[in-house]
Amino acid sequence: MPITVLLVDDEPLVRAGLRAVLEAQPDIEVTGEAADGAAVIPLVRQLRPDVVAMDVRMPLLDGIEATRAVLRTVPDPPKILVVTTFENDEYVYEALRAGADGFLLKRARPAEIVNAVRVVAGGESLLFPAAVRSLAAEYGTSRARDRMERAALTDREAAVLRLMARGLSNAEIAAQLVVGTETVKSHVSAVLSKLGARDRTQAVIAAYESGFVAPA
Repeated sequence: MPITVLLVDDEPLVRAGLRAVLEAQPDIEVTGEAADGAAVIPLVRQLRPDVVAMDVRMPLLDGIEATRAVLRTVPDPPKILVVTTFENDEYVYEALRAGADGFLLKRARPAEIVNAVRVVAGGESLLFPAAVRSLAAEYGTSRARDRMERAALTDREAAVLRLMARGLSNAEIAAQLVVGTETVKSHVSAVLSKLGARDRTQAVIAAYESGFVAPA
């Protein structure tokens, strides 16, 4: 089955460009488009896309609020890929904090766009650029540090979280730690549970905000 994608951007040329790039791939299908975040929820319910590629800044409902709305109201929600012009945009960071799964620059090369959709759809690695890592560290709070301390991660879980923060997939983490991928999956699940994180992105944000991992 192809990866199905919903495009959400108020610029028709951006949507057309993304559609052309993605639909050139045999494993990706663009099933719908929207010009504003306000249209996302009904389209998600109707089309059930695997990934929503969503502009972070739109006139009526921006990508941050649209992300929150989808995750709050749609059962088994799609993965959300934030699309933006500037990589150090605080809106991007807020969208990731709200629950978005990855990040893509509008000026990205076609191969990077395709890879971003595949990575987010797979859910086993991250699109979390250096600029956003720095923003996460700047937003560090005592609450985030307390949350990390209460998690009481084991040494192996801590090692897995650090590798997750580098964007490694389960297979890459397994190779680094010389263990099986099923073992890594178990450790990732334990990390998410202990941190109360919805997914890998939320766990990595917690790692940077708490100072557990420092931006390179």
